[in-house]
Amino acid sequence: MPITPCPLCLSADTVSFFADKHRDYLRCRHCRLVFVPPRQHLSADAEKAVYDDHQNRMDDSGYRQFLSRLAEPLLSRLPARASGLDYGCGPGPLLAKMFSEQGHAMRTFDPFYANRPETLQSRYDFVTCTEVVEHFRRPRQEFQRLFGLLKPNGHLGIMTKLVINADAFSRWHYKNDPTHISFFSEDTLAWLAASYQCRLEIVGKDAIIFTAQALSASPPLPGTRRR
Repeated sequence: MPITPCPLCLSADTVSFFADKHRDYLRCRHCRLVFVPPRQHLSADAEKAVYDDHQNRMDDSGYRQFLSRLAEPLLSRLPARASGLDYGCGPGPLLAKMFSEQGHAMRTFDPFYANRPETLQSRYDFVTCTEVVEHFRRPRQEFQRLFGLLKPNGHLGIMTKLVINADAFSRWHYKNDPTHISFFSEDTLAWLAASYQCRLEIVGKDAIIFTAQALSASPPLPGTRRR
């Protein structure tokens, strides 16, 4: 198999982590991202067809409770009338509504359902990105964008399930979604926090908050974990 560079840190030091009859999963030895090689990604049309089949309704109380894992700890960190962006909001932007209900000014962006590039020209007190980062084809560029959208001391709230180890990964249902192509561990989150000079908090099950200490548009650099 030819060497496939890591799409997050660009390191060529990647190795096989797992394989099934559908896809290969590689792991970067530097930032520890697990990823599916680009040749096995769905087309954009096939990817959208999977999303169109999701049933996340705005009036779904169970979905609201799920999103509250991130919303509640993030709300406790925000000033009054903060400005926020829900990045990858999908066709039913319930999370944006939940923050609007608490008096915050919300905007939304999604490449398929709310493709409004003008929303990416501002900076925000907080950005949410729930069940999105696992779909990133180009996580390096996406995280450069996300951290660049934050004001000083701004918050980036993410929800995604985390890789534990190879044995757990082999039995993990999360990897079986064909649109899931980037998988993060605590080590990868720590690498992001150090690279972008942010504080990292894992605030609940699958819920992560980065807090910007300084704005940076530079490519990620190796660093040590900050808590």
